[in-house]
Order: sequence, then structure tokens, then C-alpha cells
Amino acid sequence: MLKKILVVDDSTLIHQMYRLVMSRYNCVIADAMNGQEALDILAVQKDIDLILLDINMPIMNGVQFLEKASAIGIVSRIPVIVISTEGKEEDTIRGLKLGARGYLKKPFHPSELHELIDKLFKTGSGQ
Repeated sequence: MLKKILVVDDSTLIHQMYRLVMSRYNCVIADAMNGQEALDILAVQKDIDLILLDINMPIMNGVQFLEKASAIGIVSRIPVIVISTEGKEEDTIRGLKLGARGYLKKPFHPSELHELIDKLFKTGSGQ
């Protein structure tokens, strides 16, 4: 079954990297450059199966996105994997408390992301 993944990151290079890393899955990738764009996309596209979320972004960062997404029920129905740079552990912990189901530290090996995604989809959380 075709999965739809929302990548929320302010780097176009990172978006391209995710397309390569995610090519092993039968998926479509939607792109958002900040948390506000992600909320706008989620308001229209109800078929997102997974969110890959950066923490450090302009306009609305990942923690702010999770706060709003949790408040309106998005995080309870769509699994979120927080992907953050080193040195921001407090943001990551806060993200997990807000409902994120996984965490990776940049830079990461593609197999680490694949393992997390496989676990989420296998348990049915991404359905």
C-alpha cells in the first residue's frame, strides 16, 4: 500500500536526501519547510501516514508544531519521528513528551531511519 510521508525541514538538501533514503518504500513525499506549512498541508491532505520532523526551523519550529498538532489530535493519529541536531536534547525530550513516537539525531545512517519506520508501520501505528 502506498504510504504518504510529510517531511518537515527547512533545508531543501535534506528534502532531497529523504527522497533517496525513502526510495526503498512505496511512498509519496510531501514537503513542508516549517511547522506552519506542515499544519497547512495536514489541514488539506488527510492521508498522511508519517511525519518526519526537524526541530530547528524558522516561522514555527518542531516543538511548536508538536504543541499545536497535539492540541488538535494530529499526533494521536499520525506517527511523528523527531529528527534533530546534536545538542538539542531538551527539545527532543519535549517532543517525545508531546507525542512523537521516535527520535533520530542528525547525522544519522539511513538504516536507523528505516528501522524506526519499519517498527512504526509493522505495529500499525502508521496505518
